[in-house]
Amino acid sequence: MAAAIALSRRGRGLSTPNPNVGCLIVRHGRVVGRGWTQKGGRPHAEAQALCQAMEQAHGATAYVTLEPCFHLSPRGPRCADLMARAGVARVVIALRDPDPRTDGQGAAWLRERGIVVEMGLLADEAARAMAGFVLRQTRGRPHVTLKLGLSLDGRIALADGSSRWITGPDARAHAHMERARHDAILVGGGTLRTDAPGLDVRIAGLEDRSPRRILLSRGDAPDGWERIGAPEQIATLDRVDHLLVEGGAETAAAFLRAGLVDRLLLYRAPILIGAGLAGIGDIGLCDLADAHGRWRLTDARGLGVDRLEVYEAVSSA
Repeated sequence: MAAAIALSRRGRGLSTPNPNVGCLIVRHGRVVGRGWTQKGGRPHAEAQALCQAMEQAHGATAYVTLEPCFHLSPRGPRCADLMARAGVARVVIALRDPDPRTDGQGAAWLRERGIVVEMGLLADEAARAMAGFVLRQTRGRPHVTLKLGLSLDGRIALADGSSRWITGPDARAHAHMERARHDAILVGGGTLRTDAPGLDVRIAGLEDRSPRRILLSRGDAPDGWERIGAPEQIATLDRVDHLLVEGGAETAAAFLRAGLVDRLLLYRAPILIGAGLAGIGDIGLCDLADAHGRWRLTDARGLGVDRLEVYEAVSSA
């Protein structure tokens, strides 16, 4: 299942509006088929894995990160039906599908046809890998990652606004990989006017994974951009399940005040700036006690001379 979850991450930022699912077909202890949801949502992970396994799927075990879909669609067959027709003997599911069109029906349908179904293996890990889909189904909005490149003293620029470069090339390359894993990137009007960011993916071979560009502003958006007027309006963004917020300080603060940040990416450079621009504006904190217990560290690593810390909101689904 861990391998299936790793496969599912390959589709993140590409599979929307469908979830980024991973699937492995195993027979006699050997992987005979594997798949993950492809660009635009089709084919599904199960269909891809079954196509690869062919006749070897008969009597095999399927490990799938999300309950196989049960609802009818003009875009393709139901995955629960595909598994039954392939003769799969056992289906191990990480996460029950929160989409009401499936939500337990896929697993029940498989059991009715004599297939052994187990559910819940590594469910939390699968939910994190498909966090955008889960949040869209449960809270009606995309999963939000806030990215900050900071000095040791929490600055994002000199006092005159100069910010190139706070972090080194390894940290910047990692940030571009993160862009490739999101459906859209958002910045505020100040960042747009000051930096004129391209927000593209500048890694060889991944240029076509540059996300859509979103502007948080009360004014008009330039050509090639979409605009929202408030953080809460991310719920209206079509086909955006994973949103990356890149700046600036007031935009970061606005999302934090609204309780709409699910994940923090902090890239810390080993420099001190002093009287520069703070990374985050006022988030409305009145009591220091309220700041504790809101974030948990999930990853930390060196990136060249810089350091990456990843935090998840404790209350995030």
